[in-house]
Amino acid sequence: MDSSREFVKDVKRVIVKVGTAVVTRADGRLAVGRVGALCEQLKELNSQGYEVILVASGAVGVGIQRLRYRRLVNSSLDDLQKPQIELDSKACAAVGQSSLMALYDTLFSQLDVTASQLLVTNSDFRNPDFRMQLSETVGSLLDLRVIPIFNENDAISTRDHPNEDSSGIFCDNDSLATLLALELKADLLVLLSDVEGLYNAPPNKPHAELIHTYVKEKHEGEITFGDKSKVGRGGMTAKVKAANQAADAGTPTVITSGYATDNIVKVLQGQRVGTLFHKDAHSWTLVKEIGAREMAVAARECSRRLQALPSKDRRKILLDIADALEANESLIKVENEADVAAAQEAGYDKSLLSRLALKPGKISGLAKSIRMLADMKEPIGHVLSRMELADGLILEKTSCPMGVLLVVFEARPDALVQIASLAIRSGNGLLLKGGKEANRSNAILHKVITEAIPDTVGEKLIGLVTSREQIPDLLKLDDVIDLVIPRGSNKLVSQIKDSTKIPVLGHADGICHVYIDKSANMKMAKHIVLDAKTDYPAACNAMETLLVHKDFLSNGGFNKLVTELQRKGVTLHGGPRASALLNISQVNSFHHEYNSMDCTVEIVDDVHSAIDHIHRHGSSHTDCIITEDSKIAEIFLLQVDSAAVFHNASTRFCDGARFGLGAEVGISTSRIHARGPVGVEGLLTSRWILKGNGHIVDGDEGVIYTHKSLALQS
Repeated sequence: MDSSREFVKDVKRVIVKVGTAVVTRADGRLAVGRVGALCEQLKELNSQGYEVILVASGAVGVGIQRLRYRRLVNSSLDDLQKPQIELDSKACAAVGQSSLMALYDTLFSQLDVTASQLLVTNSDFRNPDFRMQLSETVGSLLDLRVIPIFNENDAISTRDHPNEDSSGIFCDNDSLATLLALELKADLLVLLSDVEGLYNAPPNKPHAELIHTYVKEKHEGEITFGDKSKVGRGGMTAKVKAANQAADAGTPTVITSGYATDNIVKVLQGQRVGTLFHKDAHSWTLVKEIGAREMAVAARECSRRLQALPSKDRRKILLDIADALEANESLIKVENEADVAAAQEAGYDKSLLSRLALKPGKISGLAKSIRMLADMKEPIGHVLSRMELADGLILEKTSCPMGVLLVVFEARPDALVQIASLAIRSGNGLLLKGGKEANRSNAILHKVITEAIPDTVGEKLIGLVTSREQIPDLLKLDDVIDLVIPRGSNKLVSQIKDSTKIPVLGHADGICHVYIDKSANMKMAKHIVLDAKTDYPAACNAMETLLVHKDFLSNGGFNKLVTELQRKGVTLHGGPRASALLNISQVNSFHHEYNSMDCTVEIVDDVHSAIDHIHRHGSSHTDCIITEDSKIAEIFLLQVDSAAVFHNASTRFCDGARFGLGAEVGISTSRIHARGPVGVEGLLTSRWILKGNGHIVDGDEGVIYTHKSLALQS
C-alpha cells in the first residue's frame, strides 16, 4: 500500500460519482460495458462490507438520444427538411432519468444487488428537515445493503442556467457529490472521469504528467486545464473544485478514470491510482518527493558532470564507495536482517529469501568487485576507430555513456550495488526500482553509495524509486531516459515493453539446460551437473533442465548421477520419457524456472533433439553440452541460439564478475545491442568526433575524399 493512501484502512462509507463522459459513448449513447464494469466494482465493495453510494450523471444525454430518435420516427420528410428546434433539456432529463435508472436496476439485479433512486434539487437542501430525513433514509438503505443512486432532478430544477450556482448549494453532480459526502459523513469520495486523474497540463499535451497527490499550495497556480467536458456540465475544473471542497472539509477525494474496470477497487486497496486530494497533503513527506521527470532530469545533469571529471576522479568515487560499504557493513546488516525477517514472516519461498539475504562476506565481496571496476581501463572517450576523410579532416568514433538508465530489478540488494557501480564507471545517470521485499536494504545501500558521491557530481546521479506506482510515469519519459533494463520474468519484461517507447534491454527467465551427450565423461558430467544445479539454485544461471542422450542411460552412470542429485537434496521432475523411466512426477511444462533445488530431466535422441528442445522450451540464457566429441560440441555451440553457450563447463560461469567484466547490470536475453552478462561495455554507446581546419562541403566541389583508415593512438 502506498504510504499516502493508508487512510483507506479506515474507510467504511464511500461515495462514487460517475461522469457523463464515462457512462456515454462518443455518439451520445450509453456505454453499457463501462456501466456494467462500474456496477461490478460497486457490487464487490458492497459484498466486502463497504457502504456504497452512487451519484450518477448522463440523464440529459440519454434523453437527448431517445427524444431525437422519437422525433425522427414521427417526422415526415417535409418535417426533416425544416430547421430542427433544440430539444428542451428538462424534457430530456425526465426521459433520460428513467432510462438510466432502468439500466442500473437491470445490471444490479443481475449481480444480486438492490439499488434505489433518489432525485434531489438545490432547493431541497435549504430545508433542515429534508437534510435530516435524507440522512435517516440513506442510513436505512445502507443498513439493508441497498445502493442509493443520487442524481439532480434536472426535470424540475428551478435554475435557469444549470452551470450557475445561484443558491450557493450545488451547481452540478460533482458539487452534489461533495455536498452528499459532507451531509452523509462519507469517509471517501471517488470522482470518475475520462482521464487517469489531474495532470499538470492538458493530458493530450507532450510531457503532461499525472499528479498523484494534489497540494493546493503547490499545484493551484501551475495547472492549465483543457476544454470543458463536451457531454457533461463540468469537466476537470469542476471536479478539482469539488475535490478541494470535500478534502478541505475532511473527506479524502480521488479523481480517477472510470474507463478502467477496477480503479475503484484499487483506490480502496490503497494503490496509487488517480489524483488524491487530502486536507493533510501539504504536510506529508510525499510533497517533498521528486517527480518522475525531475528525478530523471537530475540524473542526466549529474551524469554530465560525472563525465566531465578527469578519469582519476571518477575512479576515486568508486574507491570511496567501496570503502563506505565496508565501513557501514554492520548498519547494512541490521537493515538486511530486518528485510529477511519480514519476508520469512510473510511466508516467501526459499529462493527469494536466498536472493534477499546478504550472507557473510557479501559486502566485502561487493567492495572487492567495485575496486576491480575502478582499476579497469577507462571506458569513456575510448577511440574505437579513426579515419581520414580528406586531407586534414579526421573522423573518430568514440565510446560514450548512454545517458540515463532505468533498472527494475528483483528483491536482491547486491544487485543495487553492482548496478550503481557499473553506472558510475560507465558515466551514466541511474534510476533504480528494487523489489519491495528489500526496501530497507535498498534504502541503506542507496544512502551509503550516494553519500560517497562528491557534490561536484551530485547525489541525484542515482535515484531510488520507492513506489511501483511511479514506474508508469517514468516509462513515459522517452525524451529523458535512454534505456530500461527490467530484470525478472518474461511477464515483467513484456509488460514494460508494452508500456514504453524507451528501448528495453530484457533480462528474462533463466531456463538453463545442460545436455549430456553419449560420449560425455561420466566423472566430468557429474561434477558439472551438480555444480550447475546446487552451487546457487536461486541464480538465473543455475541449471533448470537436464537433457540426457538416450545411449548414455546404458552405461550405468546416469543412475549414479540421479542418485547423487537426490542425495544432495534435488527434487527431480520428468518429461514424458524420464518420468516413466525414473518413476518421478511429470512436469506440466518444460518452460519453468524453479530457482530452487528442483530440476526437470528428459531423455533425447541426439544432439539435434537436444537443440530443438532448448529452442522450443528455453529462454535463450545459458546452455551447456558435456561431450568428448568435438564435432558434436561444435554443432551445439554453433546452433544453440542463446546468449551464452558452453562446452564442458558449468552454466554458473555465466556471470559478469566471472567473465572479467567487474560486475553486471543483468544478463540480457535480447538480441540487440548487448547480449549475455551486461557490464560496462553494454552500457556505452558511441558518437562521432570530426576535427578539421576550416573544411566546408560546398557541394563537394574541391573536396578530395581519401577515406583512409588511421591507426588508433595509444
